[in-house]
Amino acid sequence: MKPRHNIYIDADTSAELEALAARPGTSKSAIIGDALRHYLRHRGANALDEALRIRLDRLSRESALVRRDIDVLTESLAFFVRLYLTFNAHTPAPDKATQAVANERYQKFIEQVGRQIASGRKSFESDEPEAEQ
Repeated sequence: MKPRHNIYIDADTSAELEALAARPGTSKSAIIGDALRHYLRHRGANALDEALRIRLDRLSRESALVRRDIDVLTESLAFFVRLYLTFNAHTPAPDKATQAVANERYQKFIEQVGRQIASGRKSFESDEPEAEQ
């Protein structure tokens, strides 16, 4: 047995409901039941969508900050390596030959980093397997 509900709707909506219910195979109860189900499902979905949107916005902001930090660290490391290789080339004064050696070393460094990243291994990981605890 279905529970009975008494509702009040305005005259225009009532007229539209009467017109829809006049079609064969439909009833006012079925139309109102379908409309309520649709409304309740979408209202819940909107709340979930809103909660997910807020969370995704926060994650996007955090991801942008992490990306910025990584860019700064990458640029800092690249600058440091270039400076280090320039000053540790064979002659104390950075003349054109020294800069050429430093640039060559820097290019080799970049190639090595690329190979390391492509291999999936990290420089700071030990080559020995971890001992079980």
